[in-house]
Amino acid sequence: MEEEYIKLIFGLKLKQIRTEKNLSLFGLSKLSGLSKSYLNEIEKGKKFPKTDKIVVLAEKLEVPYDHLVSLKLDKNLAPIGEILQSKILKEIPLELFGIQESTLIDIIANAPVKVNAFISTIIEIAQHYNFSRENFYLASVRSFQEANNNYFGNLEDNVLQFSKTYQVDLTQKISSQELEDILVEEFDYTINNEELTKHQELGNLRSIFVPKTKNLLLANHIDDAQRTFIYAKELAYNFLGIQDRLYTFSWIKFENFDQVLHNFYASYFAGALMIPRVSLTQQLTTLFEQESFQKEAYLQLIDNYNASPESFYQRLTNILPKDFNLQNLFFLRFTHKANSDRFDLKKELHLSHQHSPHANENNQHYCRRWVSLNVLETISDTDKDHVFDLQISHYKEDNMRYLVLSSATKDPFKKGYYRSISVGLLINKQLKRKVSFLDDPAIKTQEVGVTCERCAITDCKVRKAAPVILEKQQRYMKTAVVVDDLMEKFG
Repeated sequence: MEEEYIKLIFGLKLKQIRTEKNLSLFGLSKLSGLSKSYLNEIEKGKKFPKTDKIVVLAEKLEVPYDHLVSLKLDKNLAPIGEILQSKILKEIPLELFGIQESTLIDIIANAPVKVNAFISTIIEIAQHYNFSRENFYLASVRSFQEANNNYFGNLEDNVLQFSKTYQVDLTQKISSQELEDILVEEFDYTINNEELTKHQELGNLRSIFVPKTKNLLLANHIDDAQRTFIYAKELAYNFLGIQDRLYTFSWIKFENFDQVLHNFYASYFAGALMIPRVSLTQQLTTLFEQESFQKEAYLQLIDNYNASPESFYQRLTNILPKDFNLQNLFFLRFTHKANSDRFDLKKELHLSHQHSPHANENNQHYCRRWVSLNVLETISDTDKDHVFDLQISHYKEDNMRYLVLSSATKDPFKKGYYRSISVGLLINKQLKRKVSFLDDPAIKTQEVGVTCERCAITDCKVRKAAPVILEKQQRYMKTAVVVDDLMEKFG
């Protein structure tokens, strides 16, 4: 076992023995002659006493020395040993959420059997839904984003400092060549546009960075926006001084959680550099002031930046909560293969509360009334480069309405595949104050569900499956009513 876990187990045993003998820390301090603060550090697993100190503790607590130093835990603490040896606490990015490992250990120590059962339940659920370590880390980063309304002022400030240091004009569209020059001249990068193409197995990769030689291998079929994003991420790693990082894009493996978190930081930096906050806020303000939705102006707004529609929509989730106080929103990315009936939700983000559109692992059919899916069907039929649409989605079950903007584009790495990116804004008083075109009659309103299996809409012409889960719930409810009646009748 690792040294820190040996400290933790010793501390837990000491605390358990002290508690069983009804001794306070003050009492044990007085009994043993060791300071209260020193004993507290031991019990929290921060310090491991020297042999002579252990001898004193064993003598005063009237327990065998071997029992005190043994890694074997008694029945009450055995579940904690299982948790520690499983290394599960190392998988959880506790520091990200302001939790100290010693604090969590203390909580577990107070009810080890129950907490162990809880953790085992979570693990079992994760295994049941094929929830991998990657899924867990991504979910942790997503929760971190949501807790901060997906706005990180320190990274925004770093982008401004970077632009000043390297004289990058944020009022102009940034080109990949400008960023490439900084990488080559300032950070000694070598750009290779040929090597990846020689390896058929690497068809889905956009880049590989070789840290020893600072070679950046790029796929030669990426467009300028994708190249700019890759360069911007590399500049982020260097400017922010990040060492522990991922080396491929898209990433195929990772060693620890920090690499996944740092990948997010670099991506955020890249988005903020390519789509500066000040200009985007000004342009969105002008768009929102219009009495009717200006589709061409919105599409031109996306084209104002050397960035993909996905990067633009991601940037909206940073700016709308911060500069417009629109904190109830969701972001979705779907993928779709032409001529198939399958739509996969690959990425999602929910700010303020858990909104209705959610990924599901049960192969249920997402609502075919969603604009996110409609634009995918349109682009796969027409093979256009970019299809945009918007609608007001009314979730009748919880009586919530969202303004949903959605763009579909071709997948640049998979022929015959498409992706849609959507941002949904909860229609409330704040949105009505900020967006003047909400009453535009040209914007269609659509009643929607989440999945066909759970949907109560009876006249849906695009339903792909019967509402079996909803019907099951209704049967249970009817059964419960009859049981209540019988309990009252014979009670």
